[in-house]
Amino acid sequence: MSMIQDLMQIVTTVLPTDPSFRLIGREEMDRHINEARQNALANSKDEFLLSLMRLLALPGNGHTRLIPNGAISVIPLRFATIGTAVRLLDSMSGFSEAIGGELISINSVPVGEIEVAAEEFLAGTRQRKRVIGAILFVWPSALRCLGVSSGGDTIEYRIRNETGQISELLLDTANGVPGSTFYPRNEHGKADASWSPKSFLTIKDFGQRGLLLVLPSFFDPGETALSDAVSEATELVRSRPGISLLIDVRGNTGGDFLRTMPLIDAISEGAKDRRVGLLVDKFTFSAAIVFAALLKHRLGERLALIGEEMGDGLTFFAEGGTIDLLSSGAVVRYSSAFHDWAGGRIDNTTPAEIAERIVPAGTLQLDRIWVANSDDAETLDRFYREFLDSLDT
Repeated sequence: MSMIQDLMQIVTTVLPTDPSFRLIGREEMDRHINEARQNALANSKDEFLLSLMRLLALPGNGHTRLIPNGAISVIPLRFATIGTAVRLLDSMSGFSEAIGGELISINSVPVGEIEVAAEEFLAGTRQRKRVIGAILFVWPSALRCLGVSSGGDTIEYRIRNETGQISELLLDTANGVPGSTFYPRNEHGKADASWSPKSFLTIKDFGQRGLLLVLPSFFDPGETALSDAVSEATELVRSRPGISLLIDVRGNTGGDFLRTMPLIDAISEGAKDRRVGLLVDKFTFSAAIVFAALLKHRLGERLALIGEEMGDGLTFFAEGGTIDLLSSGAVVRYSSAFHDWAGGRIDNTTPAEIAERIVPAGTLQLDRIWVANSDDAETLDRFYREFLDSLDT
């Protein structure tokens, strides 16, 4: 199996199938395909993968992209964007004094300049680029391509902690680890890259203040646990029709929104003066954004959207599937269906079961900007209480 065969999978399966490529000119696509072909023939795997990233980023659709995580080696540092700052969350090199600090520069190149240079490799909204782009900061071949590294043996990272102290981390590019060690395929922004939700529902009862429902994922390969969690939440919400609700879908990368419809119905059918808060962040994607759109359409001003701009817009191409590129080891995510939850539009690619649910939700502007800089339970509980109190006023 050669990388040319990897490329042919994309050319014959993804490009003709994925409707997000309809507006991309043939000449532009051919230029990127030819670049990928030359890298494949030269057996330059990393450069091949980077050229595929550029090709698949052309439509600017976040659901259409190359996922190189399992195919590359990276410097053993875990970065993620928290708020607007790129922070060091974990390391295998013992740099404990720098953990939690903000990345200032790589090889003296400011992070902002690197992010601008990286845009052509990343698809989707500004927030999605912030989510998926951190891996480029530790991929030596990407840093060379971005003009940050000349291919030397070491790379210097400057990290600033909360007190302003600067740490200079000098790492050897030869001591790489598999990309998936520090960068999960579905990035969640947690310090532990292997984190996954322990359940599909966490409930916290704050008495007369209201109820907290934490829904960390709508993806359930087993097909029963999510439905059971939705049923439990639905029953609880219906049993207290007038109580305020705070629903946390931060870090929820999506799944199947159709299976959440009973809960959406229960929330919508509550008392006409019920107030609902919905917590979102840049790691909120796909079906979780649809969940937000449906609630906003039904509740209107009774829904308060809190957090930060989500990882996707409301108009995108989704569904589709994934392809494993057997020679290079990367994965391609491609799309097959049009969604427009801003204007409520569909086209001939929109699946019927989704088309009948699509509503015009508008722009989903945040009512309150808030970023959790810590997962400390006491700090979060304090925020939950304060926000539930604010819903009543």
